[in-house]
Amino acid sequence: MVNTEQIKDADEEHKNENGFQNQYAMDTKRNTRILKSSQNDFNKNRNAKVQIATAIFKSLSFSFVLIICLLSMTTQPVSSSSSPYDVFLSFRGEDTRTNFTDHLHEALVRKGIRTFIDGELVRGEEISPALVKAIEESRISLIVFSENYASSRWCLDELVKILQCKQSKQQVVLPIFYKVDPSDVRKQTSKFGDAFEGLIESKFKDNEEKVLIWKESLTKAANLSGHTFKDGESEATFINNIVDGILRQVLRRTYWNVAEHPVGIQSHVQDAKKLLDVGGNSRRIVGIWGTSGIGKTTIAKAIWNAIAHEFQGSCFLENVREGSLVKLQKTLLHKYLGKKLKIQSVDEGIGVIRERLRRKKILLILDDVDRLEQLDKLAGDDCFGEGSRVIITTKNRRLLDNREIELIYEVKKLDYNQALELFSWHALGRSAPPKDDLKLAQRAIAFADGHPLALTILGSHLRGIYIRRWQVILDGYEGEPYTHIERILQKSYDALDDWAKDYFLDIACVSSRVNVRNMCYK
Repeated sequence: MVNTEQIKDADEEHKNENGFQNQYAMDTKRNTRILKSSQNDFNKNRNAKVQIATAIFKSLSFSFVLIICLLSMTTQPVSSSSSPYDVFLSFRGEDTRTNFTDHLHEALVRKGIRTFIDGELVRGEEISPALVKAIEESRISLIVFSENYASSRWCLDELVKILQCKQSKQQVVLPIFYKVDPSDVRKQTSKFGDAFEGLIESKFKDNEEKVLIWKESLTKAANLSGHTFKDGESEATFINNIVDGILRQVLRRTYWNVAEHPVGIQSHVQDAKKLLDVGGNSRRIVGIWGTSGIGKTTIAKAIWNAIAHEFQGSCFLENVREGSLVKLQKTLLHKYLGKKLKIQSVDEGIGVIRERLRRKKILLILDDVDRLEQLDKLAGDDCFGEGSRVIITTKNRRLLDNREIELIYEVKKLDYNQALELFSWHALGRSAPPKDDLKLAQRAIAFADGHPLALTILGSHLRGIYIRRWQVILDGYEGEPYTHIERILQKSYDALDDWAKDYFLDIACVSSRVNVRNMCYK
């Protein structure tokens, strides 16, 4: 008979093995042996496995099921490559190339910050593909607004592209107002406005659409928090402050991988940011609430990437539901204070948090909270300084109500267009299906009912299969005693290779403490 102690002993014996691959193989072998000792013909009994799989699908978290299902279905791994550039510099060459921008570039490189600076003095009609690529692949864009910046169509086109990347990729954008007033950039007035009007009059008098895009981009950029240099100020000190700020607030913090295809994520981020009101001085707690697999954690990570640089410190605690409160408290303090503290109890931990962090402006994200105690012991009243923001993701709306959290963002299912796009990326590797196959794709997404995880699994399941065969596969989803999502997961399990099914069952049964003997013989 398999008991918990056997499994614990098996796991503990290999706890300190080096290397994920070796540890995974050895643990799997040991767990498989334990399961086989309980039921010798376990691997021969396919009906028993289906019963176990069904129970597992209904009891395990969606994220766990997704990981296992995608082991064999995903044909293209998620890229984890880092950006080739930390900073992209946008500037007007004739104003600042040989003075301020050159000094800024040198200071950035001296600190080990990989910086792209355009060395071309002569340009064509449009900004080059290489320049567009450099903007897209940079983590930060520094825009040096100088008196004649808006006299250059290339500078303005760069600005438009930079703001597009801020919107689509959560790129950090920092404007630098070099001897110009931000209000002149915002309203296109004074000498800055004169330079802009000169460009329009000379070449773009009849291109109202392009001029409007430029004007909107200048206004948006000038409204961003940045750095203003004035005559008489020490240029060296000013530049050092910019570089130190980039290192401290942006480059030395964690960036979360959000999603391979972040369809609809940005609109969620924008809506949630309105509730957060990051620029305000009050303390604020915002709950992100929704069903399993709807994208709460993904949205929280995207929010982190967009706003974490605006705080003195930030911490993202994953899977709070499964963690030890004392360990989570230690992680929280270590993230902010940079050193490990000895904490013996939960009450001691919350006392230290309140004492050490109550004057700091911080961002704290608590992911997958399911008990009120977790909120009280990790983000109690008056634990953090003015301007701090706490974000909580949870499936439990009652928990948020009991904590009297009024700012709640409900994550809803994807709309039709978003669902079609997400499914198409995973199933076809493109943003939309061919017109001739639209009805098949529409039928497929109907099964997922706008649920991002179900769309991902279903699309990955169909990836690489000739689209005309989809009809047969989708027919198999009809008339079965499962809900939409359970049906998709069941079919995904059935499509796994035998070795993947065995790994899935061995890992899942042990993780969820399923009684295999009872499942096989009931």
